[in-house]
Amino acid sequence: MSTATGKLYLVPAPLDFGCGSQAPLTDMMPLATLQMAARLPSWICENAKSTRAYLKRINELQPLQQAVQALQIQELPREVHKKGDHSGNFDARPLLKPALEGLDMGLVSEAGMPAIADPGSSVVRAAHDLGIEVVALIGPMSLMLALASSGLNGQNFAFAGYLPQEAAERSQRIKALESLALKTAQTQIFIETPYRNAALLTALLQTLQANTRLALSCGLTLDAAWSKSALVSRWKQEKLPPPLGLPTVFCIGR
Repeated sequence: MSTATGKLYLVPAPLDFGCGSQAPLTDMMPLATLQMAARLPSWICENAKSTRAYLKRINELQPLQQAVQALQIQELPREVHKKGDHSGNFDARPLLKPALEGLDMGLVSEAGMPAIADPGSSVVRAAHDLGIEVVALIGPMSLMLALASSGLNGQNFAFAGYLPQEAAERSQRIKALESLALKTAQTQIFIETPYRNAALLTALLQTLQANTRLALSCGLTLDAAWSKSALVSRWKQEKLPPPLGLPTVFCIGR
């Protein structure tokens, strides 16, 4: 590998994106991660506006080596946000030109670790193919925090992404995931857009078997965060679900 080639750093972001309140970065981001992010001159992101806002938060704790306005920030195409970039149809190599010219780069998503439950895998693949070193930095990952809080099997699990929005198709998908979880003891993890969380919870309680365990972790790392894990029969007995207006991770298993 040429010593003139920059590195690609995978920079986690706080989990409070789009939330009404923000937790202090120092509560969830290691100092070493903030220090590295502060020195990166070039970025690849989902949205330049929210990335600049994040970098301004970092600057309050760890001064950036360049003004935010002077940083090179490239956005992933909109179709990558909607359809994902794991299929290999998107060529991310042009985005990595700064690294090939010797600049270290950061890859960041709206929340959590880029390329996990978020776009970015095409950029990571392209970096490896181009001989660019990839370095994942430490920070919050909602899926792992939720799994650890669930009491479900952490030795065998899968992330199913978003479930279908159409009721019949969603119910069919829930039944398929439940069947897999109960037969194999593989915990199934999925997410939803916050304003549809309540509808998903209702669908889960209507579809899942009484003895299936359902775990939710809501607003992770925020002051209002909560996690609950119980059999579906218990969820139904309690009737009133807790507030679900924040980003939530759903887990089912046995």
